[in-house]
Amino acid sequence: MTETIEKQDTRETKSVGRTSAGLSRLELQTASARSVCREMPAIVAPDRSLADALSLMRERRGDALLICDGDRLVGILTERDVLQRILGRGVDTSSPVSELMTREPRALPAETPLIEAMQAMESGGYRNLPLTEDGHVVGLLRQHDLLDYIAEAFPQEILNLPPRPHQLMEEPEGA
Repeated sequence: MTETIEKQDTRETKSVGRTSAGLSRLELQTASARSVCREMPAIVAPDRSLADALSLMRERRGDALLICDGDRLVGILTERDVLQRILGRGVDTSSPVSELMTREPRALPAETPLIEAMQAMESGGYRNLPLTEDGHVVGLLRQHDLLDYIAEAFPQEILNLPPRPHQLMEEPEGA
């Protein structure tokens, strides 16, 4: 007597949700936000002229500037601020940067787990989050830092995503 065993198709298709869940269970819970930052952010005093601040932003390829009064973080000037509050508005660039900065920006402790930092960025709509340690600025977590980290740390997950997260391939590609 021969027994017939039916095999079920157990192949799984990658999706953004499944990959994100897999990432959160891995290193994103243990890696700190500080470990992902690439370089120290540019810091300027609140009385620095807007022209100087914009020049520094240009030098730093559009990165956000942190505004500190001594050691205390008092504001941030981002690309979004420049686009929404400065361009085409006839703003006097000799005025102090403190007049146009976002005051009291949200900051996170530098050792915040990466997954929590990502959730804070998502929920607040932030592209840049200052990182502090003992009240001092020690870094700036940028969206592109996160994207670089995920692409480097999880290349297989990223490369194996379907073209659209909801799209399933009818047949597997490749050999």
